[in-house]
Amino acid sequence: MQISIHAWPIIFLSLAMIVAAVIDGWMLKVPNKLTFPLIFMGWALGILNSFHLVSDSGVGTIGGSLLATVIGFALIFPVYAIGGMGAGDVKMQMGFGAWVGAYYPFVDAQWIVLYSFLAAAVLGGVIAFFMILARGQIKQNLQNTKDILGDLAGKSVAQSADNAAARKPRMHLLPYGVPLCIGFLGYLAYYHLVLRNPLPGTDILLIQ
Repeated sequence: MQISIHAWPIIFLSLAMIVAAVIDGWMLKVPNKLTFPLIFMGWALGILNSFHLVSDSGVGTIGGSLLATVIGFALIFPVYAIGGMGAGDVKMQMGFGAWVGAYYPFVDAQWIVLYSFLAAAVLGGVIAFFMILARGQIKQNLQNTKDILGDLAGKSVAQSADNAAARKPRMHLLPYGVPLCIGFLGYLAYYHLVLRNPLPGTDILLIQ
């Protein structure tokens, strides 16, 4: 089994996601000193690829990187606004988008960001459900869920954020970086190993 050199951006991104998930699981936060460099480095790769200044680094562009970053933010911000995750998780999602947009073809990158987030959201919901069952405070969590759905239905962002801050002391915190990481890496594995999409700009599979 041989991993192609063309996969180095995926390998780097995967390692960064794993480190972020471990830190989030341990400290319940993803530090800025990890997420901000990840975002900026993704944009830098997009610039380099736009002008063909490096080889074996994908076929994305700075435009694709920026758009995937914005899409990642737009998908995750409502969950953050209602208190479902921390700001570090938002920046973790943006960093993933920045790298995916810089590496993959424009259209593929946007779908990868969307499907990866949806996979993470489903997994996060499953983990949260079992956390609720394990801790036995079903009534309280049902009320929290009702309040959250009410915020999503019609509250302003500012009001939702205030309500989320008030709910936080009575909520069980889920280190959302863990399902994000699993969703991200799981979908990338599905994209390459199950759908058999080759690495960008080549006919080489992720693992030869």
